[in-house]
Amino acid sequence: MKALDTSIIISTYNSPAWLEKVLLGYNNQTYRNFEIVIADDGSGEETRTLVDKMSGEVFYPIVHVWHEDDGFQKSMILNKAIQQCNSPYIIMSDGDCIPRKDFVEQHVKFREEGYFLSGGYFMLPMDISEMISRDTIYSEDCFNVSWLKKHGLKSSFKNNKLSASGALASILNAVTPTNASWNGHNASGWKEDIVAVNGFDERMQYGGQDRELGERLMNYGIKSKQIRYNAVVLHLDHPRGYKNQESIDKNRAIRKETRDQRKKWTDYGIIQKTIAE
Repeated sequence: MKALDTSIIISTYNSPAWLEKVLLGYNNQTYRNFEIVIADDGSGEETRTLVDKMSGEVFYPIVHVWHEDDGFQKSMILNKAIQQCNSPYIIMSDGDCIPRKDFVEQHVKFREEGYFLSGGYFMLPMDISEMISRDTIYSEDCFNVSWLKKHGLKSSFKNNKLSASGALASILNAVTPTNASWNGHNASGWKEDIVAVNGFDERMQYGGQDRELGERLMNYGIKSKQIRYNAVVLHLDHPRGYKNQESIDKNRAIRKETRDQRKKWTDYGIIQKTIAE
């Protein structure tokens, strides 16, 4: 059996309908030498049942990493998932992001020692999110701008994320004003690099914990590469009840410290050197 060369961490919390669509998207990939590691931040039995069902349907192995629900602890479950990855390269995305069929292929194509890759997303409104089905995922209709417009999507320059390829995608990557940051919904890097900076800072809850990881990677000497027009995910709509200003402010302070002190390591990551605050 060929050794896996890519692990894909998918974070989720009590959104089995969206997670099913995402797992179907990975079952439609052109590149197939990967595993899925689900970072489950305390979902209930419905998600476990779905994972068991999908494990019997999809071509790729699924590792389900779960812990007790203790509020928004995404950083903690991601660190647990990183340790469960069985390959040298990790792609990270979310349980509300459906990958286009060449998503994994593009990450594998552009990966390079000394770099992490920064992908983008295409946000959908709730009505279209609910409309997407197994058939539209497997046919790729849900990535077709014409199909999306027929169902209410408005014209926008952002639609290029879905239609650009080849030379045009490269040009758009080069001119985009968006930083090539570590984005939780679409980023990838070498496991040894992520472990070398001690993974995610577990003090951080909602708001920028992914960016802070990327900042430590850059302080460590890893460069970033922009692939937001190559590796595409559809971001399904959902409420964000976990979003609060206190968490955002706390995370901003941690990120400022990381930047100001050029920190490469967090004491609150995979290895806990001190008692978390």
